[in-house]
Amino acid sequence: MRLSDRIKPISYLKANAAQVLDTLRETGEPMIITQNGEAKAVIQDIRQYEETEETLALLRILAHGNKQAAEGKSVSAEEAFDSIWKRINEMK
Repeated sequence: MRLSDRIKPISYLKANAAQVLDTLRETGEPMIITQNGEAKAVIQDIRQYEETEETLALLRILAHGNKQAAEGKSVSAEEAFDSIWKRINEMK
């Protein structure tokens, strides 16, 4: 779907809410809602929203890991696995 097809005035949303929801679900693409010719909101299907939130959470985790590595707050894989095995053996 072209971007221009996904830009709709708020009056279209009000008059075609059920159809808009069907389109969002079918395409997985967000819709931009305008008011007085200006973009005011973006709406999207709940499944797509959840996927976006999961992706953002993973990106935050990666960014945090990169920051810790840059600050020297990391250990080698060998040290990490040694620490894990040590904890497992202590639990036995």
